[in-house]
Amino acid sequence: MVVVGSANVDLVWHGERLPAPGETVTDGEFVQVLGGKGANQAAAAAALGAEVHFVGCVGDDAYGRMARADLEARGVECSELATTRDAPTGVAVITVDARGENSIAVAPGANRLVGPEVAARVIRAGDVVLCSLEIPVEAAEAAVAAALACDATVIVNPAPPRSACAGAILTPNEHECERLGGVDRLLAGAPAVIVTRGAAGAVLHRAGRTPLEQAAFGVDAVDTTGAGDAFNGALAWAIGAGEALENALRLACAAGAVSTRAVGARTALPTADEVYALVG
Repeated sequence: MVVVGSANVDLVWHGERLPAPGETVTDGEFVQVLGGKGANQAAAAAALGAEVHFVGCVGDDAYGRMARADLEARGVECSELATTRDAPTGVAVITVDARGENSIAVAPGANRLVGPEVAARVIRAGDVVLCSLEIPVEAAEAAVAAALACDATVIVNPAPPRSACAGAILTPNEHECERLGGVDRLLAGAPAVIVTRGAAGAVLHRAGRTPLEQAAFGVDAVDTTGAGDAFNGALAWAIGAGEALENALRLACAAGAVSTRAVGARTALPTADEVYALVG
C-alpha cells in the first residue's frame, strides 16, 4: 500500500485538564514523540503487517532524521520521503487531558513541499492508497487521480477538511463531515463515506443503502492522539488484505481503540493479533 501524507514531531503536554483560552494550567508532563497524520497512518498499517511505501517530506534537521529513522525501523519504505533544506520538519503542539481528550496545533513546515508528481511514481494497480490533508491539497488530489487511473483503491482522510477528493473512500470525523457539506454531498462524489465519531464508533454510508453503525470498542483510554490515524491505517490494511468494507470498518475501530492505551500517536499501535483478539 502507499501512504501519502505528513510527517511531524509531536510536542505533547499531558495534564489534568485542557486550558481555556487565555488560561495557564500547570503541573503537566511533557513528552516529545513522532507524529504527522501520514507517518502515523503508515506506521499503523506497518504494525498490522502491511507492506507500506510512504510519500512525504521532512526538513534537513534532527527532527527529520528522527522521523525517517523511526519509519524505517518500523519497516516502512521511505525512498519517496524527501528531505528539504527549504523548510523545517513539521511540528505539532498537543495538549491532552486526564480523560485522553486532546487539542492540536500544527506548523506544517516541510509538509507544504510534498509535490503532486511524487505519488504517481509509486502507485500501481492493485494498491491501496491512503492520503490525508496535512500536505498540499494538490498533492493528495494527484495521488487520488493516479490511483483511480490504474484501478487502485484510494482512501482519503480529509483532515483538515480542505477537499473531498472525488472518487475516494472518505473518512471524515463528524466535524470534518459537516465542514465539507454533510454526508449526502460527499456521497455525490465518493463510493463510501465513513464518519468517525470517537467513543461513539463510526458509521459507514453508501448511496442507496442503509447506514451501517459500528460501535466503539471499550478500552481504558490514556491518550486519543493518533486514534484516527490508527483507524485509517487499519482500514487501508484490512481492505488490502481482502476484507469487505463492513469488516474492514470493524477491524479499524478496534485498532483505533487499542491505540489509545498510551501517550503518543505511535506508542500503542496494535498488531494484527491484538486487533483480532479485541474483535473476537
